[in-house]
Amino acid sequence: MPFSFLMEALGGLGLFILGMKFMSEGLQKLAGEKLRQVLEKITGNRFAAALTGSALASLLQSSSTASIIVIGFVNAGLISLYQALAVLIGTGLGTTIAIQFIAFKISFFALPLIFAGVVLRCFSSRRRWVNVGTMLLGAGLVFFGLHLMENGFAPLKDNTLIHGLGQHFLSWRLPAMLLGALIAFLMQSGSAAIGIVIAFAGSGLVGFNTAVAMVVGESLGSSIITAIASINGTLAARRTALLYILVNFAAVSLAMILFPLLLQLVRHFSPGEADFAVQGMRTLTVAPLVAETKPYIARHLANAHTIFTALSVLLFLPLVGFFARSAPLIVPGREGDGDMDPRPRYLDQRVLNTPTIALLQAKKEVKRMGEVAGTMFLEMAAQFEGFNARTAGRLKQKEEVLDILQRDISAFLITLSRRQLSTENAMELPVLLQLINELEHLGDQVEAIMDYLRRKKEDKLRFSNAAMAEIRTLSVLVSRVVATAVNSLDPEQTPVEGEDPGPAMKEIELALATLHLNHTKRLHSGKCSVSAGLLFSDIIASFEKIAYIAYSTIKKSRELQ
Repeated sequence: MPFSFLMEALGGLGLFILGMKFMSEGLQKLAGEKLRQVLEKITGNRFAAALTGSALASLLQSSSTASIIVIGFVNAGLISLYQALAVLIGTGLGTTIAIQFIAFKISFFALPLIFAGVVLRCFSSRRRWVNVGTMLLGAGLVFFGLHLMENGFAPLKDNTLIHGLGQHFLSWRLPAMLLGALIAFLMQSGSAAIGIVIAFAGSGLVGFNTAVAMVVGESLGSSIITAIASINGTLAARRTALLYILVNFAAVSLAMILFPLLLQLVRHFSPGEADFAVQGMRTLTVAPLVAETKPYIARHLANAHTIFTALSVLLFLPLVGFFARSAPLIVPGREGDGDMDPRPRYLDQRVLNTPTIALLQAKKEVKRMGEVAGTMFLEMAAQFEGFNARTAGRLKQKEEVLDILQRDISAFLITLSRRQLSTENAMELPVLLQLINELEHLGDQVEAIMDYLRRKKEDKLRFSNAAMAEIRTLSVLVSRVVATAVNSLDPEQTPVEGEDPGPAMKEIELALATLHLNHTKRLHSGKCSVSAGLLFSDIIASFEKIAYIAYSTIKKSRELQ
């Protein structure tokens, strides 16, 4: 194989991948503003969810990327296992739409599309036309790269070693299917993997039967990528990924068993003969670069993927409810204690290129952070009934969890800020950063009160019954504001008129004024020692800070709603 042909094949592969990326970017930017609304409207209807998955995969030009986003949604608790599995099953339909587009091989328009895309991308002043240009440029590069790959791979079919490998190894269905899965896994894109298979088959490097087996294996490779995306995710995400692998494994196994029937269906619904070869046939665009020896095989392979995917959806989509109910049996276990887990549960670095989804994940993580701080306050308040050293140690661990979450969420949001964001998303980032800091400060104040209570016990200081009653009353009042603050952090929560914290804060301020006055009287009368009085003042000051932190949290969280 001449070195020039190898370079041509690799260059074509590079252009093909670059074209897929440009097409994906252009489509996402054209429809990206509606992406969040579409995904948020996913209902329990499995067919609507499957169509949503198809649209998402078509938009991203990659079922693997779509699957990673779906797993991110499961991690964030935005969709259920039932919904996610239906969406994942539907992503194959989106991939087959992209493959059908590639298989048309309208090579006559490849270079004109590149020219039009560059003109719109570089010289248009309107963002929409720039995005259209990016999409057209990507489409042109896809067709041009595919031609270069076919031309570069063509001499390989005459190589004795490659010919023997294809005849004795890839002629078996299982190795060919596994090779297709490997290509899809390495390319991180099902449609790109099938594009490479089309180039292999079009150049005569592999036969039709082998190419169909590789096409079938693509779904298995894509599902493995989904499984890897769920490794550090929630139990629901891991269950979703494993069920998706099982569904694809079952579909591929059936296709391998009924392989002759699949080939007959493909031939019935496809034009021409797959292995029909025309020597010296030249295309109109990039001639004399490409000699297209098998003009019909691309359509056959695209139809093979479409038939396989459509039958898989028809067979397994009605069983989604059964799979969802069986998930606890297949992957047993319970979610760990979220309060004690210092790792971010919902953040996924792989969705940073989709800012709307990344922000939703960050909001869910901030909500979780608020829930940790809220439980810390409740457990601390219970210590006024009786100090428990084990609970004190637990609260110390939770405060460390808040510190770690503050660091990781802040880093995630700062990384997100470097992406291209809409005005609305850009305005939400500083508010979220302020919320994170305030929740961490709330945890600090809870820990400070625990330290004061520990000193009270160790130094054997005593508060009067009246003083203890006042602290408990203040604790109840502050707990109401803290609870409202935690509830307000829910991204799906809408402000409720009865939850206005203003009256509660006025009641707290009145209680603080009365408490300080009574405390001063006890000091003057000698009913309270100086050491106990100072400790009492510190505790009251921390309660006051917690109340104002919670009040500020409520106001900021409502700016995001």
